[in-house]
Amino acid sequence: MIENVAIGSYDEILVDEGFYVLKIQNDTDDRKTVVRDIDSTYIQFHFALKGKIKFLFNEGGYALEVSEENSLLLYNTQKNLPMNVVLESNSWMLSIVMTIRKFHSLFSSEASYIPFLSDVSGEKKYYSQEVLTPAMAVVLSQLMSYNLHPSIKNLYVKGKVYELISLYFNKTEDADLEQCPFLADEDNVRKIRQAKEIIIARMTEPPTLAELSNEIGLSLKKLKEGFKQIYGDSVFGFLFDYKMEYARKMLETGKHNVNEVGLKVGYSTASHFIASFKKKYGTTPKKYLTSST
Repeated sequence: MIENVAIGSYDEILVDEGFYVLKIQNDTDDRKTVVRDIDSTYIQFHFALKGKIKFLFNEGGYALEVSEENSLLLYNTQKNLPMNVVLESNSWMLSIVMTIRKFHSLFSSEASYIPFLSDVSGEKKYYSQEVLTPAMAVVLSQLMSYNLHPSIKNLYVKGKVYELISLYFNKTEDADLEQCPFLADEDNVRKIRQAKEIIIARMTEPPTLAELSNEIGLSLKKLKEGFKQIYGDSVFGFLFDYKMEYARKMLETGKHNVNEVGLKVGYSTASHFIASFKKKYGTTPKKYLTSST
């Protein structure tokens, strides 16, 4: 059973016993610090999706920066490595934290292939920074923003996390090309991600698909196909879900009325916003707030 605990832009998902996914998004204009206890029985995978991210160790005595589209693997059986991470403005990261026992069970028959799982290895700690492959970037994007029925979200997240770990340790040359030649081109992936950022930034008055295609320098066909591949939805299907989630979070703060929220996400009339909200969540904004309090 996957349980979601949302605290602002921090989501912690329990995938399995001793196996968590942390989704951290700082969409504010301020720096954000996230602290979480993680003891020496766990292995950590951190993926920097965008922005600037800094890990602090030894109570801030040592800092390690992980740049955009890079990963950090941490493993130390001799010392606790609690998470103390600073995200600059507009930074996203996803982390996988699991017990070493659980991790070993995933690779029990291939332990010799993973450096720190090999019986002949005397390593008690392991640190590694690597660039994300295009295939990994696709899975990470899918994990950060998916549009699925609640009944299958648990299965989807678990499957994608296993896929991500498999890709992380897949060192076969040109392995990404077998999956999708278009997405193996890092420039294409970057343009698709740019398209997502553009529609989010201008969600009140988004550009047309043709305008978006011209702006990112990608054909309309490639924009449509690439966006669907990476985010699992059409451009405007994704934007609709983003706007509704943004609106839901605004309503939950209790600081805005329905009209204000509707205008903030691009609806000129409250009736259109209410209809859209009901389409997404099956209830009106007011009824949703009443039921959630």
